Amino acid sequence: MTSTTTFQKPKLSFWSIWNMSFGFLGIQFGWALQMANMGAIYEYLGAKADKIPMLFLAAPLTGLIVQPIVGYLSDHTWNRTLGRRRPYFLVGAIFSTICLFIMPQSSTLWMAAGTLWILDTSINVSMEPFRAFITDKLPDEQRTQGFAMQSVFIGLGSIVASALPWMMAHWFNVVNTLVKGEIPATVRYSFYIGAIAFIATVVYTVITSSEYPPADLDEKQKAKEAKKGFGAGAADIFTAIKHMPKRMRKLALVQFFTWPGLFLMWFYYSPAVARNVFGAVSETSALYNKGIEFAGLTLSFYNLVTFAFAMCIPFIAMRIGRKYTHMLCLFCGAAGLISVGFIHQPNMLYLSMTGVGIAWASILSMPYAMLGGCLPEDKIGIYMGIFNFFIVMPEILASLFFGWIMSHLLNNNRLLAVEIGGCLMILAGLLTLLIKEEE
Repeated sequence: MTSTTTFQKPKLSFWSIWNMSFGFLGIQFGWALQMANMGAIYEYLGAKADKIPMLFLAAPLTGLIVQPIVGYLSDHTWNRTLGRRRPYFLVGAIFSTICLFIMPQSSTLWMAAGTLWILDTSINVSMEPFRAFITDKLPDEQRTQGFAMQSVFIGLGSIVASALPWMMAHWFNVVNTLVKGEIPATVRYSFYIGAIAFIATVVYTVITSSEYPPADLDEKQKAKEAKKGFGAGAADIFTAIKHMPKRMRKLALVQFFTWPGLFLMWFYYSPAVARNVFGAVSETSALYNKGIEFAGLTLSFYNLVTFAFAMCIPFIAMRIGRKYTHMLCLFCGAAGLISVGFIHQPNMLYLSMTGVGIAWASILSMPYAMLGGCLPEDKIGIYMGIFNFFIVMPEILASLFFGWIMSHLLNNNRLLAVEIGGCLMILAGLLTLLIKEEE
């Protein structure tokens, strides 16, 4: 299936692409803070290793429903002031900011898990229309550049957000009181900073970017679209799923095996570093807190790699093609995750995270760049939401079943869980060979 347009989209300047992508800097503060800290937060509040995956379940279950609905609604929204996608950027940012202030105040597991549920949902309300925004605004030859720019801001946001607890302790001399059931002060202040960054950067994009009106609809059609009810919307979503383009189906399979590797890293990497590399025996140990902070620093480093490598991706893709670029990057990420299990000196983790950073730069750009050109213009939001089914479904499966695997097969070995994620990423890389960009 090929997309159709009613007018030739003009090429945009570097700074226009910068402005329309800048909000992703704040969005990634929200993602990176939870990726680097939620596993540890759950352990601070008393969770065991085999229970952590289940505590992440509510958010992807909600995302499975919310993402295509937000995509559908944004496809059928037009506000004279804010346009089509920007109302969703703003609403999602407001709720995400509130959750980022509440999260570090959590005193129980149910409070932390419930706040994460709302936070993930709110971030998705902002993020999914951002993906469609690139496809709306840019001609096909600039889409790789557009998604790569998003990757640059994702990398930059993650560099700072992942390192914030370490920065709080070492640059600003914030002292943690290591009390069981209490989230450390360095983590609390990091979430507050992330909340401010989230709302500020999204507001910047809303103010500095414009949108093309849905020019393919005349006034009568616009009125008809506005009167569509929930049933018609649901029917549109199911029809879109049934008629997914061939290229999208193959990309979805790649996504399905890529993301479990990332989820297992986010579930277990930080506690694994604290326990297996630093030798901490409990979450109240000073070594545990030191290990968590160091893990955050290495996660910040992989995002520094992402930031730098994302600038190179458009040039590599021009040379060898998008799918081969993505495959090689996934292999680098797999090597990084698998190598973690063989490391005993903390500084060697930077080498492992280099591979992960290369993969992350590609994961955030190449699938969307390959996807954009095969979607119908009037259903970009829906299809971007559906595409993310294949991100949240692996997270749901990991949340439901990986706790059993941890307790019955892996003896709660967190490093083995991270290595399994690397093996799944190898499979995802091999599956990219099935993609034909002309489909």
